[in-house]
Amino acid sequence: MPLDAPQTSTMSRTAMKAEMLDAETELALAYAWRDHRDEAALHRLITAYMRLAISMASKFRRYGAPMNDLIQEAGLGLMKAADKFDPDRGVRFSTYAVWWIKASIQDYVMRNWSMVRTGSTSSQKSLFFNMRRVQARIEREAMANGEELDGFQLREMIAHEVGVPLRDVEMMEGRLSGGDFSLNATQSTEDEGREWIDTIEDEGARGDVGVERDLDMGALRGWLAQAMTNLTERESFIVRERKLREAPRTLESLGEELNLSKERVRQIEAAAFQKMRRYLERHAGEVQNLLA
Repeated sequence: MPLDAPQTSTMSRTAMKAEMLDAETELALAYAWRDHRDEAALHRLITAYMRLAISMASKFRRYGAPMNDLIQEAGLGLMKAADKFDPDRGVRFSTYAVWWIKASIQDYVMRNWSMVRTGSTSSQKSLFFNMRRVQARIEREAMANGEELDGFQLREMIAHEVGVPLRDVEMMEGRLSGGDFSLNATQSTEDEGREWIDTIEDEGARGDVGVERDLDMGALRGWLAQAMTNLTERESFIVRERKLREAPRTLESLGEELNLSKERVRQIEAAAFQKMRRYLERHAGEVQNLLA
């Protein structure tokens, strides 16, 4: 017997004892919560339909999730339904709540089915929960007609039946065919076998690329430092504050500090850049030899 069975049984008995709401009472409670945020009305509405949530949660036990967790997710879906329910639409709350409860449980099952996210689109969800059932029915019908389907034909028929692209069926079939494996597992039974994690390509820059980038950045900083030695103290200050700070300062703030107009600061900045450019063009050879 599962470890969560006693608690599940208690919740089920409690839910079964809850009141059955008629349409008028249900409507009054829904209005009280929507219009007046009456928490007592909300609690009464949710308690009355918790049996519905538990009943729906029990249908998903075959996916291996603990019943307590399924009931908790069903309860969250029920609360979302109560919060968004519009009594003016003339629909019974139970009819509206079914969709939210089912969506909440399905999201939980798919999040916990595998370490790798199984799917998030509507077609992937439809496949996850219907693929095996549709496949079994197609195989039964083919057998009854004396037909023999190969894998490709079967996947094509599933895709047509569920209304999803063939590539989604192929992807889901691969994900449902096996569980998660440790990347630290060895590829062979030998003690010196390579681990699977060693086969994953490093997405970072190669070592030679990183070294070359660092050398280029070092050279660039050196060139800029040499060019800035040709600037006046005020020009150097403006260039540092405008371009070399992690959070560059605005022309207005520099103008206030230097007692200059914003336009004058912009002119000094432009002149400083022009002076640095001319210096680098004249002394490029000298700078490169200095930094070599």
